[in-house]
Amino acid sequence: MTTMPTGFFWGNSTSSMQTEGFQGVRGKSTYDLKKETTWEKTIDEYHRYPEDFDLMAEMGVNMYRFEISWARVVPDGDGEFNEAGIQFYSDMIDALQARGIQPMIALYHFDMPLALAEKYNGFLSRHVVDAYVRYAKEIISRFADRVTYWLTFNEHNLYFTNMAYDIGGAINAEQSLDNLYQIFHHTMLAHAHVANFVHEQFNQLKIGGMLAYQVTYPATSKPTDVFAARRVDTFLNDNLLTMFTAGHYLPEVLAFVATHNIDMDYQPKDDAVLSKQTSDFIAFSYYRTDMLNADKIPDGTAPNRYLDIANETNPYLTANEWSWTIDPLGFRNALTSIYSRYQLPVFPVENGLGWREEMTDDQMIQDDYRIQYHRDHIDAMKQAMIEDGTNVIGYLGWGLIDIPSSSGDMNKRYGAVYVNRTNEEERDMSRSKKASFDYLRDVFKSNGFNS
Repeated sequence: MTTMPTGFFWGNSTSSMQTEGFQGVRGKSTYDLKKETTWEKTIDEYHRYPEDFDLMAEMGVNMYRFEISWARVVPDGDGEFNEAGIQFYSDMIDALQARGIQPMIALYHFDMPLALAEKYNGFLSRHVVDAYVRYAKEIISRFADRVTYWLTFNEHNLYFTNMAYDIGGAINAEQSLDNLYQIFHHTMLAHAHVANFVHEQFNQLKIGGMLAYQVTYPATSKPTDVFAARRVDTFLNDNLLTMFTAGHYLPEVLAFVATHNIDMDYQPKDDAVLSKQTSDFIAFSYYRTDMLNADKIPDGTAPNRYLDIANETNPYLTANEWSWTIDPLGFRNALTSIYSRYQLPVFPVENGLGWREEMTDDQMIQDDYRIQYHRDHIDAMKQAMIEDGTNVIGYLGWGLIDIPSSSGDMNKRYGAVYVNRTNEEERDMSRSKKASFDYLRDVFKSNGFNS
Protein backbone atom coordinates (compact mmCIF):
# COMPACT_ATOMS: atom_id res chain seq x y z
CA MET A 1 0.00 0.00 0.00
CA THR A 2 2.72 2.44 -1.03
CA THR A 3 2.23 5.43 -3.32
CA MET A 4 4.83 6.00 -6.03
CA PRO A 5 6.77 9.28 -6.28
CA THR A 6 5.07 12.28 -7.87
CA GLY A 7 5.43 12.17 -11.63
CA PHE A 8 5.66 8.38 -11.81
CA PHE A 9 4.60 7.03 -15.22
CA TRP A 10 1.92 4.36 -15.58
CA GLY A 11 1.00 3.19 -19.01
CA ASN A 12 0.87 1.08 -22.09
CA SER A 13 3.43 0.06 -24.72
CA THR A 14 3.06 -1.24 -28.29
CA SER A 15 4.70 -1.31 -31.71
CA SER A 16 3.35 0.20 -34.93
CA MET A 17 3.04 -3.10 -36.81
CA GLN A 18 1.05 -4.66 -33.97
CA THR A 19 -1.43 -1.79 -33.91
CA GLU A 20 -1.58 -0.10 -37.34
CA GLY A 21 -1.01 -2.89 -39.83
CA PHE A 22 -0.56 -2.16 -43.52
CA GLN A 23 -3.17 0.61 -43.75
CA GLY A 24 -2.72 4.15 -44.98
CA VAL A 25 0.00 5.68 -47.15
CA ARG A 26 3.21 3.82 -46.36
CA GLY A 27 6.08 1.96 -47.91
CA LYS A 28 6.42 -1.75 -47.46
CA SER A 29 8.45 -3.12 -44.57
CA THR A 30 9.86 -6.56 -43.89
CA TYR A 31 6.55 -7.38 -42.21
CA ASP A 32 4.99 -7.37 -45.68
CA LEU A 33 6.96 -10.57 -46.31
CA LYS A 34 5.31 -12.38 -43.40
CA LYS A 35 2.38 -14.68 -44.06
CA GLU A 36 0.13 -13.99 -41.06
CA THR A 37 -3.12 -12.34 -42.15
CA THR A 38 -3.33 -10.45 -38.86
CA TRP A 39 -0.76 -7.92 -40.12
CA GLU A 40 -3.15 -6.40 -42.67
CA LYS A 41 -5.15 -4.43 -40.10
CA THR A 42 -4.01 -5.87 -36.74
CA ILE A 43 -6.40 -4.10 -34.31
CA ASP A 44 -7.07 -1.18 -36.67
CA GLU A 45 -5.64 1.43 -34.32
CA TYR A 46 -4.81 3.32 -37.51
CA HIS A 47 -8.48 4.35 -37.54
CA ARG A 48 -9.53 3.64 -33.97
CA TYR A 49 -6.79 5.30 -31.94
CA PRO A 50 -9.16 7.97 -30.47
CA GLU A 51 -11.28 5.17 -29.00
CA ASP A 52 -8.23 3.39 -27.67
CA PHE A 53 -6.79 6.58 -26.19
CA ASP A 54 -10.12 7.17 -24.43
CA LEU A 55 -9.81 3.71 -22.89
CA MET A 56 -6.23 4.44 -21.81
CA ALA A 57 -7.30 7.71 -20.21
CA GLU A 58 -10.12 5.93 -18.38
CA MET A 59 -7.58 3.37 -17.18
CA GLY A 60 -5.44 6.16 -15.71
CA VAL A 61 -2.61 5.80 -18.21
CA ASN A 62 -0.32 8.86 -18.21
CA MET A 63 2.25 7.57 -20.72
CA TYR A 64 1.92 5.64 -23.97
CA ARG A 65 5.01 4.26 -25.64
CA PHE A 66 4.39 3.69 -29.32
CA GLU A 67 6.59 3.24 -32.37
CA ILE A 68 6.86 5.42 -35.42
CA SER A 69 7.02 3.18 -38.47
CA TRP A 70 10.08 4.16 -40.49
CA ALA A 71 8.43 2.90 -43.70
CA ARG A 72 5.34 5.02 -43.06
CA VAL A 73 7.30 8.27 -42.81
CA VAL A 74 10.06 7.38 -45.34
CA PRO A 75 8.45 4.84 -47.71
CA ASP A 76 11.71 3.65 -49.31
CA GLY A 77 13.78 4.17 -46.17
CA ASP A 78 16.23 6.75 -47.47
CA GLY A 79 14.28 8.99 -49.85
CA GLU A 80 11.56 11.59 -49.54
CA PHE A 81 9.66 12.00 -46.31
CA ASN A 82 5.96 11.19 -46.43
CA GLU A 83 4.17 14.18 -44.94
CA ALA A 84 0.90 12.25 -44.63
CA GLY A 85 2.64 9.64 -42.48
CA ILE A 86 4.27 12.29 -40.29
CA GLN A 87 0.91 14.04 -39.90
CA PHE A 88 -0.66 10.76 -38.76
CA TYR A 89 1.77 10.56 -35.85
CA SER A 90 1.46 14.26 -35.14
CA ASP A 91 -2.29 13.83 -34.80
CA MET A 92 -1.74 10.87 -32.48
CA ILE A 93 0.55 12.94 -30.26
CA ASP A 94 -2.02 15.74 -30.08
CA ALA A 95 -4.76 13.25 -29.22
CA LEU A 96 -2.67 11.75 -26.42
CA GLN A 97 -1.79 15.11 -24.92
CA ALA A 98 -5.42 16.21 -25.06
CA ARG A 99 -6.16 13.29 -22.75
CA GLY A 100 -3.28 13.99 -20.37
CA ILE A 101 -1.16 11.12 -21.70
CA GLN A 102 2.51 11.76 -22.36
CA PRO A 103 3.87 10.11 -25.52
CA MET A 104 7.11 8.13 -25.56
CA ILE A 105 8.41 7.29 -29.02
CA ALA A 106 10.42 4.26 -30.08
CA LEU A 107 12.08 4.85 -33.44
CA TYR A 108 12.52 1.22 -34.51
CA HIS A 109 10.69 -1.96 -33.53
CA PHE A 110 11.78 -4.68 -35.97
CA ASP A 111 10.13 -3.34 -39.17
CA MET A 112 12.89 -2.45 -41.63
CA PRO A 113 11.73 -0.62 -44.78
CA LEU A 114 11.61 -3.38 -47.37
CA ALA A 115 13.56 -1.39 -49.96
CA LEU A 116 16.54 -1.15 -47.58
CA ALA A 117 16.30 -4.83 -46.68
CA GLU A 118 16.26 -5.96 -50.31
CA LYS A 119 18.96 -3.60 -51.54
CA TYR A 120 21.34 -3.46 -48.58
CA ASN A 121 20.40 -6.28 -46.18
CA GLY A 122 19.29 -3.76 -43.60
CA PHE A 123 21.63 -2.98 -40.74
CA LEU A 124 24.32 -5.16 -42.24
CA SER A 125 25.08 -2.02 -44.29
CA ARG A 126 26.47 1.28 -43.06
CA HIS A 127 24.30 2.99 -45.65
CA VAL A 128 21.28 1.86 -43.65
CA VAL A 129 22.88 3.21 -40.46
CA ASP A 130 23.09 6.60 -42.17
CA ALA A 131 19.52 6.30 -43.45
CA TYR A 132 18.23 5.45 -39.97
CA VAL A 133 20.08 8.36 -38.38
CA ARG A 134 18.69 10.74 -41.02
CA TYR A 135 15.15 9.46 -40.38
CA ALA A 136 15.57 9.63 -36.59
CA LYS A 137 16.94 13.18 -36.61
CA GLU A 138 14.04 14.39 -38.74
CA ILE A 139 11.39 12.80 -36.54
CA ILE A 140 12.98 14.01 -33.31
CA SER A 141 13.29 17.53 -34.70
CA ARG A 142 9.65 17.51 -35.81
CA PHE A 143 8.28 16.37 -32.45
CA ALA A 144 10.82 17.67 -29.93
CA ASP A 145 8.40 20.33 -28.73
CA ARG A 146 5.80 17.71 -27.74
CA VAL A 147 7.66 14.46 -26.98
CA THR A 148 10.21 14.33 -24.14
CA TYR A 149 11.05 10.62 -23.89
CA TRP A 150 12.71 8.72 -26.77
CA LEU A 151 14.00 5.22 -27.47
CA THR A 152 16.15 4.28 -30.47
CA PHE A 153 15.76 0.50 -30.77
CA ASN A 154 13.28 -1.79 -29.13
CA GLU A 155 15.08 -4.58 -27.21
CA HIS A 156 18.49 -3.68 -28.56
CA ASN A 157 20.25 -6.77 -27.25
CA LEU A 158 18.18 -8.96 -29.56
CA TYR A 159 20.38 -7.66 -32.37
CA PHE A 160 23.15 -9.63 -30.66
CA THR A 161 21.20 -12.90 -30.97
CA ASN A 162 20.09 -15.05 -33.88
CA MET A 163 17.01 -12.83 -34.21
CA ALA A 164 19.25 -10.06 -35.57
CA TYR A 165 19.04 -11.12 -39.21
CA ASP A 166 15.24 -10.91 -39.24
CA ILE A 167 14.63 -7.88 -37.05
CA GLY A 168 17.64 -6.04 -38.52
CA GLY A 169 16.42 -6.48 -42.08
CA ALA A 170 19.30 -8.74 -43.23
CA ILE A 171 16.86 -10.92 -45.11
CA ASN A 172 19.34 -12.35 -47.63
CA ALA A 173 22.43 -12.53 -45.43
CA GLU A 174 24.34 -15.60 -44.30
CA GLN A 175 23.69 -16.18 -40.61
CA SER A 176 27.36 -16.04 -39.67
CA LEU A 177 28.99 -14.66 -36.54
CA ASP A 178 30.64 -11.95 -38.62
CA ASN A 179 27.27 -10.77 -39.88
CA LEU A 180 25.67 -11.05 -36.47
CA TYR A 181 28.35 -8.92 -34.85
CA GLN A 182 28.27 -6.41 -37.71
CA ILE A 183 24.51 -5.96 -37.44
CA PHE A 184 24.85 -5.42 -33.71
CA HIS A 185 27.74 -2.98 -34.03
CA HIS A 186 25.97 -1.00 -36.73
CA THR A 187 22.80 -0.67 -34.64
CA MET A 188 24.91 0.47 -31.71
CA LEU A 189 26.54 3.10 -33.92
CA ALA A 190 23.09 4.22 -35.05
CA HIS A 191 21.95 4.51 -31.44
CA ALA A 192 25.04 6.51 -30.48
CA HIS A 193 24.63 8.94 -33.39
CA VAL A 194 21.02 9.61 -32.40
CA ALA A 195 21.72 9.88 -28.66
CA ASN A 196 24.56 12.31 -29.35
CA PHE A 197 22.29 14.38 -31.59
CA VAL A 198 19.64 14.61 -28.89
CA HIS A 199 22.09 15.67 -26.21
CA GLU A 200 23.73 18.24 -28.49
CA GLN A 201 20.54 19.80 -29.84
CA PHE A 202 17.75 19.36 -27.28
CA ASN A 203 18.47 19.89 -23.60
CA GLN A 204 14.88 19.20 -22.63
CA LEU A 205 14.73 15.71 -24.17
CA LYS A 206 15.56 12.40 -22.55
CA ILE A 207 16.82 9.40 -24.48
CA GLY A 208 17.87 5.96 -23.32
CA GLY A 209 18.88 2.58 -24.58
CA MET A 210 16.45 -0.31 -24.20
CA LEU A 211 17.05 -4.02 -23.92
CA ALA A 212 15.13 -7.21 -23.27
CA TYR A 213 16.79 -7.83 -19.93
CA GLN A 214 17.89 -11.44 -19.70
CA VAL A 215 17.66 -12.80 -16.16
CA THR A 216 19.28 -16.21 -16.63
CA TYR A 217 19.61 -18.74 -13.83
CA PRO A 218 22.14 -21.60 -13.87
CA ALA A 219 20.33 -24.95 -14.01
CA THR A 220 22.40 -26.20 -11.06
CA SER A 221 25.22 -24.98 -8.85
CA LYS A 222 27.74 -26.70 -11.11
CA PRO A 223 30.49 -24.22 -11.98
CA THR A 224 29.89 -24.77 -15.70
CA ASP A 225 26.22 -23.79 -15.37
CA VAL A 226 27.08 -20.75 -13.28
CA PHE A 227 29.79 -19.73 -15.76
CA ALA A 228 27.47 -20.07 -18.76
CA ALA A 229 24.71 -18.04 -17.10
CA ARG A 230 27.22 -15.36 -16.18
CA ARG A 231 28.43 -15.18 -19.81
CA VAL A 232 24.87 -14.65 -21.03
CA ASP A 233 24.55 -11.79 -18.55
CA THR A 234 27.82 -10.30 -19.82
CA PHE A 235 27.12 -10.57 -23.56
CA LEU A 236 23.38 -9.83 -23.62
CA ASN A 237 22.98 -7.41 -20.71
CA ASP A 238 26.13 -5.77 -19.38
CA ASN A 239 27.83 -5.31 -22.74
CA LEU A 240 24.96 -3.12 -23.96
CA LEU A 241 24.48 -1.32 -20.68
CA THR A 242 28.18 -0.50 -20.54
CA MET A 243 27.99 0.89 -24.06
CA PHE A 244 24.86 2.91 -23.25
CA THR A 245 26.46 4.43 -20.17
CA ALA A 246 30.24 4.40 -20.73
CA GLY A 247 30.61 4.27 -24.51
CA HIS A 248 32.60 1.05 -24.94
CA TYR A 249 32.20 -2.70 -25.27
CA LEU A 250 33.27 -4.99 -22.46
CA PRO A 251 36.79 -6.52 -22.60
CA GLU A 252 35.39 -10.06 -22.55
CA VAL A 253 33.32 -9.41 -25.65
CA LEU A 254 36.20 -7.78 -27.50
CA ALA A 255 38.49 -10.67 -26.51
CA PHE A 256 35.95 -13.12 -27.94
CA VAL A 257 35.92 -11.12 -31.18
CA ALA A 258 39.71 -11.18 -31.36
CA THR A 259 40.24 -14.84 -30.49
CA HIS A 260 37.57 -15.99 -32.96
CA ASN A 261 38.68 -13.63 -35.75
CA ILE A 262 35.24 -12.05 -36.00
CA ASP A 263 34.94 -9.15 -38.41
CA MET A 264 32.45 -6.80 -36.75
CA ASP A 265 33.34 -3.87 -39.05
CA TYR A 266 34.74 -1.85 -36.17
CA GLN A 267 36.41 1.16 -37.79
CA PRO A 268 38.74 3.65 -36.05
CA LYS A 269 36.30 6.51 -36.61
CA ASP A 270 33.64 4.65 -34.61
CA ASP A 271 35.35 5.31 -31.28
CA ALA A 272 34.61 9.04 -31.38
CA VAL A 273 30.90 8.38 -31.88
CA LEU A 274 30.51 5.56 -29.38
CA SER A 275 32.58 7.07 -26.58
CA LYS A 276 30.58 10.30 -26.61
CA GLN A 277 27.19 8.75 -25.99
CA THR A 278 25.35 8.91 -22.67
CA SER A 279 21.90 7.80 -21.52
CA ASP A 280 19.36 9.66 -19.42
CA PHE A 281 17.70 6.45 -18.25
CA ILE A 282 17.82 2.72 -18.92
CA ALA A 283 14.69 1.13 -20.36
CA PHE A 284 13.99 -2.58 -20.58
CA SER A 285 11.31 -5.17 -21.19
CA TYR A 286 10.67 -7.97 -18.74
CA TYR A 287 8.31 -10.89 -19.08
CA ARG A 288 10.06 -14.01 -17.84
CA THR A 289 13.34 -15.58 -16.74
CA ASP A 290 15.45 -18.32 -18.34
CA MET A 291 17.44 -21.27 -17.00
CA LEU A 292 20.63 -22.53 -18.63
CA ASN A 293 22.05 -26.06 -18.73
CA ALA A 294 25.70 -25.80 -19.83
CA ASP A 295 25.86 -29.53 -20.63
CA LYS A 296 23.82 -28.80 -23.76
CA ILE A 297 26.21 -26.17 -25.12
CA PRO A 298 28.65 -27.50 -27.74
CA ASP A 299 32.26 -26.39 -27.48
CA GLY A 300 32.95 -23.22 -29.40
CA THR A 301 29.39 -21.90 -29.27
CA ALA A 302 29.18 -18.12 -29.07
CA PRO A 303 27.59 -16.92 -25.80
CA ASN A 304 25.12 -14.98 -27.94
CA ARG A 305 23.55 -18.34 -28.84
CA TYR A 306 23.57 -20.15 -25.49
CA LEU A 307 19.88 -19.53 -24.81
CA ASP A 308 18.91 -20.85 -28.24
CA ILE A 309 20.56 -24.17 -27.44
CA ALA A 310 20.48 -24.79 -23.71
CA ASN A 311 17.46 -23.02 -22.23
CA GLU A 312 15.40 -25.27 -19.97
CA THR A 313 12.11 -24.99 -18.11
CA ASN A 314 12.57 -23.90 -14.52
CA PRO A 315 10.83 -26.48 -12.30
CA TYR A 316 10.36 -23.95 -9.51
CA LEU A 317 8.24 -21.54 -11.55
CA THR A 318 4.84 -21.70 -13.24
CA ALA A 319 4.48 -20.72 -16.90
CA ASN A 320 1.87 -19.90 -19.52
CA GLU A 321 1.21 -22.24 -22.44
CA TRP A 322 4.06 -20.66 -24.42
CA SER A 323 6.46 -21.69 -21.62
CA TRP A 324 7.07 -18.12 -20.49
CA THR A 325 7.75 -18.36 -16.78
CA ILE A 326 6.13 -16.10 -14.19
CA ASP A 327 8.84 -14.73 -11.93
CA PRO A 328 8.20 -11.42 -10.12
CA LEU A 329 11.32 -11.88 -7.98
CA GLY A 330 13.30 -11.97 -11.22
CA PHE A 331 11.75 -8.58 -12.03
CA ARG A 332 13.00 -7.16 -8.74
CA ASN A 333 16.39 -8.68 -9.45
CA ALA A 334 16.50 -7.01 -12.87
CA LEU A 335 15.51 -3.59 -11.56
CA THR A 336 17.97 -3.65 -8.69
CA SER A 337 20.84 -5.15 -10.67
CA ILE A 338 20.62 -2.51 -13.40
CA TYR A 339 20.38 0.39 -11.00
CA SER A 340 23.08 -0.87 -8.64
CA ARG A 341 25.55 -1.35 -11.50
CA TYR A 342 24.83 1.76 -13.56
CA GLN A 343 23.06 4.18 -11.19
CA LEU A 344 20.79 5.67 -13.82
CA PRO A 345 17.00 5.78 -13.47
CA VAL A 346 15.48 2.54 -14.71
CA PHE A 347 12.26 2.28 -16.68
CA PRO A 348 10.48 -1.04 -17.33
CA VAL A 349 8.58 -0.18 -20.51
CA GLU A 350 7.14 -3.62 -21.27
CA ASN A 351 5.68 -6.08 -18.78
CA GLY A 352 2.75 -8.44 -19.05
CA LEU A 353 1.30 -11.91 -19.35
CA GLY A 354 0.16 -13.53 -22.59
CA TRP A 355 -2.88 -15.78 -22.26
CA ARG A 356 -5.36 -17.52 -24.58
CA GLU A 357 -8.79 -15.93 -24.16
CA GLU A 358 -12.09 -16.02 -26.04
CA MET A 359 -15.03 -13.82 -25.17
CA THR A 360 -18.44 -15.50 -25.32
CA ASP A 361 -21.97 -14.19 -24.75
CA ASP A 362 -20.67 -10.70 -23.97
CA GLN A 363 -19.52 -11.87 -20.56
CA MET A 364 -16.55 -10.01 -19.08
CA ILE A 365 -13.34 -12.04 -19.17
CA GLN A 366 -12.32 -12.78 -15.60
CA ASP A 367 -8.56 -12.64 -16.08
CA ASP A 368 -7.58 -13.06 -12.44
CA TYR A 369 -4.29 -14.61 -13.60
CA ARG A 370 -3.37 -11.31 -15.27
CA ILE A 371 -4.37 -9.31 -12.22
CA GLN A 372 -2.16 -11.52 -10.09
CA TYR A 373 0.73 -11.20 -12.53
CA HIS A 374 0.65 -7.40 -12.53
CA ARG A 375 0.04 -7.20 -8.78
CA ASP A 376 3.03 -9.40 -8.03
CA HIS A 377 5.30 -7.53 -10.45
CA ILE A 378 4.24 -4.12 -9.19
CA ASP A 379 4.84 -5.28 -5.62
CA ALA A 380 8.28 -6.57 -6.67
CA MET A 381 8.98 -3.16 -8.21
CA LYS A 382 8.01 -1.46 -4.96
CA GLN A 383 10.35 -3.74 -3.04
CA ALA A 384 13.16 -2.85 -5.43
CA MET A 385 12.48 0.83 -4.84
CA ILE A 386 11.88 0.80 -1.09
CA GLU A 387 14.11 -2.00 0.16
CA ASP A 388 16.86 -1.90 -2.48
CA GLY A 389 16.99 1.84 -3.16
CA THR A 390 16.30 1.54 -6.88
CA ASN A 391 15.24 4.67 -8.79
CA VAL A 392 12.34 3.59 -11.03
CA ILE A 393 10.56 6.24 -13.10
CA GLY A 394 7.60 4.30 -14.45
CA TYR A 395 5.87 1.02 -15.22
CA LEU A 396 4.38 0.32 -18.66
CA GLY A 397 2.35 -2.77 -19.42
CA TRP A 398 2.63 -4.40 -22.82
CA GLY A 399 -0.36 -4.37 -25.16
CA LEU A 400 -2.94 -3.43 -22.55
CA ILE A 401 -5.41 -3.29 -25.43
CA ASP A 402 -5.10 -6.69 -27.16
CA ILE A 403 -2.70 -6.81 -30.12
CA PRO A 404 -1.22 -9.70 -32.11
CA SER A 405 1.95 -11.11 -30.59
CA SER A 406 5.29 -10.46 -32.28
CA SER A 407 4.70 -13.63 -34.32
CA GLY A 408 1.31 -12.35 -35.49
CA ASP A 409 -0.68 -14.59 -33.15
CA MET A 410 -3.90 -13.05 -31.82
CA ASN A 411 -4.34 -16.02 -29.48
CA LYS A 412 -1.57 -14.75 -27.19
CA ARG A 413 -3.33 -11.80 -25.59
CA TYR A 414 -1.80 -9.40 -23.08
CA GLY A 415 -4.55 -6.82 -22.79
CA ALA A 416 -6.88 -5.54 -20.12
CA VAL A 417 -9.17 -4.76 -23.07
CA TYR A 418 -10.39 -7.55 -25.36
CA VAL A 419 -10.36 -6.86 -29.11
CA ASN A 420 -12.93 -8.93 -30.99
CA ARG A 421 -10.90 -10.55 -33.76
CA THR A 422 -9.09 -13.83 -34.30
CA ASN A 423 -6.18 -14.88 -36.47
CA GLU A 424 -8.57 -15.90 -39.23
CA GLU A 425 -11.41 -13.37 -38.81
CA GLU A 426 -11.29 -9.61 -38.44
CA ARG A 427 -14.82 -9.52 -36.97
CA ASP A 428 -15.92 -6.08 -35.74
CA MET A 429 -12.79 -5.43 -33.62
CA SER A 430 -14.97 -4.05 -30.83
CA ARG A 431 -13.27 -3.33 -27.52
CA SER A 432 -14.46 -4.89 -24.25
CA LYS A 433 -12.97 -4.41 -20.82
CA LYS A 434 -11.65 -7.42 -18.95
CA ALA A 435 -11.62 -7.70 -15.15
CA SER A 436 -7.99 -6.57 -15.14
CA PHE A 437 -9.06 -3.17 -16.53
CA ASP A 438 -10.63 -2.20 -13.21
CA TYR A 439 -7.61 -3.45 -11.29
CA LEU A 440 -5.13 -1.46 -13.39
CA ARG A 441 -7.36 1.63 -13.27
CA ASP A 442 -7.31 1.48 -9.46
CA VAL A 443 -3.53 1.08 -9.43
CA PHE A 444 -2.77 3.76 -12.00
CA LYS A 445 -5.20 6.38 -10.68
CA SER A 446 -4.01 5.89 -7.09
CA ASN A 447 -0.38 6.17 -8.24
CA GLY A 448 0.28 2.64 -7.07
CA PHE A 449 -1.42 2.86 -3.68
CA ASN A 450 -4.16 0.38 -4.58
CA SER A 451 -1.93 -2.31 -5.98
